[in-house]
Parts: sequence; C-alpha cells; structure tokens
Amino acid sequence: MSITAQVERFVAMGTRIELYVFGADHAAAMIAARRAIERVDDALTIHRPSPTTAVNDALLAGRGVAIDDPVLIEALVAIEEVHAETEGAFDPSADRRFGGAGWGDLMFDRRAAKLFALKPLALDFGGIGKGIALDRACAALRDAGVASACLSAGESSIAVVGKHPLGGGWPFAIPHPRGGDVVLVELEIVNEALSISTTVGAGTQAPERAAMIRPSDGAIMTAARCAVVVDRNGGRAEALSTALLVADDDLAQRLLHRGAARRFLYDLSQEAAPTVDVVRMQAV
Repeated sequence: MSITAQVERFVAMGTRIELYVFGADHAAAMIAARRAIERVDDALTIHRPSPTTAVNDALLAGRGVAIDDPVLIEALVAIEEVHAETEGAFDPSADRRFGGAGWGDLMFDRRAAKLFALKPLALDFGGIGKGIALDRACAALRDAGVASACLSAGESSIAVVGKHPLGGGWPFAIPHPRGGDVVLVELEIVNEALSISTTVGAGTQAPERAAMIRPSDGAIMTAARCAVVVDRNGGRAEALSTALLVADDDLAQRLLHRGAARRFLYDLSQEAAPTVDVVRMQAV
C-alpha cells in the first residue's frame, strides 16, 4: 500500500524539526504548524531578545514584571502545575549561579499575569519548550482537518495526531542512548506525545546544554539515566521526563506510579551487559 506524506523540515527551538502529514493536500496546515512552532521559539528563547529575556532582565534586577505574551503565560501556567506535581523536581529556574534560588522564590499571579522574584533568578524553558511547541503545532493541524501526522523535535520530543496512516498506533522503539542494538522499550501512541531525556549519549555534553540540576539540593546529576514519558500533553511529558532524571530514588518511585501517563526510568550504569535485563524499568 502506497502512503504519501507531506514533509517539512526546519530548525527551531534549537533543534531539527520534522513534520510528516498524511492524507489530502494540507499545505496550508503545514504552514500553520510551522508558524505555531516558530511562535513558541520566538516567545521562549533565551538565545536572542524575546519576551522571556525581557522577563529575565526584570527578575535578575529584582523587579516585578507584567507579562502580555500568551505563549509565555501558557508556559508559566504549565510550569506552575508540573512543578507542584513533581514535588519541585521540575524547576526551570534552578541554577547554581543564583545561590539556590528557584521556582519557590517566584510569585506568579495568574489573574494579573504578573511575575515577582523574591531573589534574583532567571527562567530557562529548555525542559518544556519543545513540548509546548509540538502541542501548539498539533492543535493547528487538527484545526485544519489533519487526521494523521507525526511531529519530531530533535527526535527526543515527538507528538502524533490521530492514528498511523496504516491504522493503529504509531510504533516507536526507544534505543539505548549510547547506541548499539539495544532497545529500551517499544511503544505505540495515538494522539499523544513522547519525551526522552537522558544524562548520557550524544548531545549531553554540548556547550549550550544546561547542566542537570537537582533543585532540592543543587547537585549536578551524574548518574547514567534515561527517562521516557508518554502523555496527552507534550509540555507535560517533557517536564516529567526531566523531573525523573533529577529526582532522588524515593521521589522517582512516586513519580513513576502517579497518574495515568506511561513513565519509564532506566539505570544505565551497568555497561558490561547493556540489555533490557539489566536496566531498571518502571511503568504505569
């Protein structure tokens, strides 16, 4: 059976974005999806002037700031919720440069869309931004009538619209981050998002990558781990996979067994025989 896909590839959110849309001609939908992703990039980037850098300038100067960008407001609301759900393990303001300051030192007034910092700090949406971008792109595709699509941001953040064009779920095999023929887990997803976070493998030593910091004590995470999360919401999936990497063992167990999402955490420290028999896996 022949399947025709419309494909769009471009760079945004600091990574390679790929959009695969199946079915009728959806050129306008593809444009809308790309614009949705680029809009999130423009709002949340810290690598060029943006609404986020303007907010960070105010927070570092000890000033309160009113927020009028809808994407930034959406991101702050999402972070507030997932920060509570992960018992503080997901914290986009954790940074050793600021003396242990974190999300708990922020006051976010949702109704007035204002943000205040009790200590100097800055926000980095690297642990949730790609998921938010894919969520918005999927919404644009659905609004345009797309019934089947797959979106990837750097191959570590994935979202799908509908079922696979051949029917059933979209199949994914998650490889060991260090390569080889080892598959950590095989999954099928429908109208869901998939996030993979790891402390090892290609890309983790890149200069632009922020260190993995445990917010509770400021420790830099060096344990060889890989977290995989499937959730209906891409931003939430990204935040949860990041939280699992930095959580201590007790908190990790609570997060793995909480909620309806499929969550997996692998201990990759046993490199002598890197097979699924020696990795630690928990799932709900």
